[in-house]
Amino acid sequence: MNCHDYWRHGWRRHIGRCLVGAGAAVGSLLVALSAVPAQDYPSRAVRVIVPYPAGGTADAMPRLIGDWLTRKWGHPVVIENRTGAGGNIGAETAFKAEPDGYTLMATPPAPLVINQNLYPKLGYDPLGFEPIVVVIRVPNALVVNPRLPAKTVPEFIEYARANPGKITSATQGIGTTSHLTSELFALIAKVKFQNVPYRGSAPALTDLVSSNVDIMFDNLGVSLALVKGGQLRLLGVATRKRMAALPDVPAIAEFLPGFESAAWYAFAAPPKTPARIIAKLNADINEALRDPNILARFAELSAEAVGGTPAETAAYFREEVERWNNVIKAAGVKLE
Repeated sequence: MNCHDYWRHGWRRHIGRCLVGAGAAVGSLLVALSAVPAQDYPSRAVRVIVPYPAGGTADAMPRLIGDWLTRKWGHPVVIENRTGAGGNIGAETAFKAEPDGYTLMATPPAPLVINQNLYPKLGYDPLGFEPIVVVIRVPNALVVNPRLPAKTVPEFIEYARANPGKITSATQGIGTTSHLTSELFALIAKVKFQNVPYRGSAPALTDLVSSNVDIMFDNLGVSLALVKGGQLRLLGVATRKRMAALPDVPAIAEFLPGFESAAWYAFAAPPKTPARIIAKLNADINEALRDPNILARFAELSAEAVGGTPAETAAYFREEVERWNNVIKAAGVKLE
């Protein structure tokens, strides 16, 4: 090889190394940028699909957060209730939407971590959503129609054992935390209920107040107001110990050790939504969770603010899949 050839091939090798190095640098830059919130988002209205009807906590939470984001962004956040099939209709609509950040889903657990272990076939992949953040957690509770003779949890268990299969238990729908909490109670207390599924809390509570059903394991977000108004009776909360806000209401675990159940409400986005948009949504919603006015409104719903990163949210979703699947298997829950 002559001098000319040496320098020519040497420069080629040098340029090749530079290009490889530049490629690695660009890749690292893109990874870094993906974690930076998108400052130019949103530039128009954002639609939030709620797979349950208006009137319950599943609807109240995104409306509170949506109003806050509307003021921050200067663009409207529009809530769209798409109900049916245990939340699957709304979830499928959100899952198949364009992954551009302009369609999101706000939901309780069922469409994200329960339905994949209950329904034989879904039109979407629950764990395929891009997790944004868990906003709030609300304890479930046992509320009954006042005409029911039982006034305490032990009295209710005794009454249920004396009337197997006769007590009607309203649920937010098949596979919801309301449904699975009812099944878990029946399993531990050795009683049997006749479950009556509805499309969310609001219609179920309407029938409970109207004496069309007997009991419900509902989150306290909406039902507590009905208890305070004398329309329902609260027998116990599904927490490890008594709630500070309700010191006179026993924890069901005082009578059924280990009984605990809470509903949570989260935001998620369609698969392949850009990481920068997810980061922006996560940052802004976490900011909302530090607003004293938002926290005060959540307190009215007996809700605890959660927050966290998308990675923490994804890990929590995976844990919840396993937890509720264990309940489904233990209680032998099947679609009716």
